[in-house]
Amino acid sequence: MDDVEWTQSPKPEELRVGLISWAGSYLTYETYKNIVTATARGLGRRQTWEILVSNQHDAQAVVRLRSFQGLYLLCEADGSLSYGRPRTSHHGCFLLRFHRNGKWTLQCIISGRYLESDGEDVFCNSRVLSAYHMWTPRPALHVHVILYSPINHCYARADPTTGRVWVDAPVPCLEECGFLLHFQDGCYHLETSTHFFLSHLDRLAPQPSSQTAFHMQVRPGGLVALSDGEGGILYPQGTRLLLGLGSSPHRGEEWFILQRCPTWVSLRSKTQKFLSIIYDVEVYAASEHVTPMSLFQFECDNESLALQLRAANGCYLAQRHHRTVVANGHPMESGTFFHMHWNCGRIILQAPNGRFLGIIDNGLLMAKATIPGPNEEFGIRLANRPFLVLRGRYGYVGTSSEHDLMKCNMDQPDCIHLLPCRQGIYHFQAQGGSFWSITSFGTFRPWGKFALNFCIELHGSNLLTVLAPNGFYMRSDRSGTLLADSEEITKECIWEF
Repeated sequence: MDDVEWTQSPKPEELRVGLISWAGSYLTYETYKNIVTATARGLGRRQTWEILVSNQHDAQAVVRLRSFQGLYLLCEADGSLSYGRPRTSHHGCFLLRFHRNGKWTLQCIISGRYLESDGEDVFCNSRVLSAYHMWTPRPALHVHVILYSPINHCYARADPTTGRVWVDAPVPCLEECGFLLHFQDGCYHLETSTHFFLSHLDRLAPQPSSQTAFHMQVRPGGLVALSDGEGGILYPQGTRLLLGLGSSPHRGEEWFILQRCPTWVSLRSKTQKFLSIIYDVEVYAASEHVTPMSLFQFECDNESLALQLRAANGCYLAQRHHRTVVANGHPMESGTFFHMHWNCGRIILQAPNGRFLGIIDNGLLMAKATIPGPNEEFGIRLANRPFLVLRGRYGYVGTSSEHDLMKCNMDQPDCIHLLPCRQGIYHFQAQGGSFWSITSFGTFRPWGKFALNFCIELHGSNLLTVLAPNGFYMRSDRSGTLLADSEEITKECIWEF
């Protein structure tokens, strides 16, 4: 397992950023007006830009900025900005420079003028660099992240027993590899899965403070480096690769690839045995307890819902001859793609041969049944997620001091602690220890006294739906109020986690 190169090429969502002006407002495209402004105070879809790099060298790169809609930020000859498609090979190209304080500047290739804002409007007028031309990049990926060291080929892992963070996990299957990336007042706070914070003192702190605030340098491609703003920078140190502040990293040790936290699951047969890899590649329902060899990374195409299950040995489950399913597949093999069906929180897997995966008498996993029954249904449980952070079309799910109902348009999320009840069924617990409650209007409050059942079904590598206790799907609403009133699964019912 230690020999597996686990990291993969960055996904498009891991290359997107929000750009914050000197005034604290975000670069925003106005869809219906064909203009660009800097008035928004939060990071949403219209404030998210994909950085397309055509040439990069050291502290600068030639880039284009593309929105969710596939249109580009364009600088015109008179210094005005528009939003559309480039008319020439250099139209919309900017020279992006990375500054030591973590800021970016964007200089129009054609005119040589810098992108700037007056706090509301955005334009390219001046060729003389000033503080008004500085933009702070904020990664736009989901806040539940992992940190991969390309130099050491390992992931950061929080150790709650020692109160430290090590860069020593070859495979990010543990919940300790996941961190919440909080953005506050221009700085970042890294929260562990046990809700402690990485600090300047090489020890985990129980609360966020100035000692847990880090400045972030961001490079296109998902590369980030964290510093204290006073000359110290985080990098793995010593033979055990303790993550701590220092001043002399070697060979780029300070750079990490910031990625979305992957989804790892365990699968359980009707006999309550976990699917596990035995004898290197064979898959049996044999274990009564979860082990590293009974964990699978859930990789699913969001459009086709074709599912691949990657085992901890680095290989994928694949259908082979005689309908057997073994863990020796490679990413692009057709035999590794399964179609998934759901039944009340339990998953049914259909192999490429059209048959359904089930357990035969000796416990071996095979693609045998033409019609699925109880033997082909598997209980599924999130293995590396003690909590959920949900992001919908309008923002994160969280609470606001101004409202007593759960909101779905927050810039900063709340953690929803998961208390497993049955396979696929969970109780939702709020941060204070109370339970989620639901009103007769399908809205939610976070201070219920009794645990309610929520059914979770996965619809992508990091996408899920939630069937609420009232029998309706939970959805985001344009008003910002979280609702459970949808009979069908719509786009507003899909949650990124």
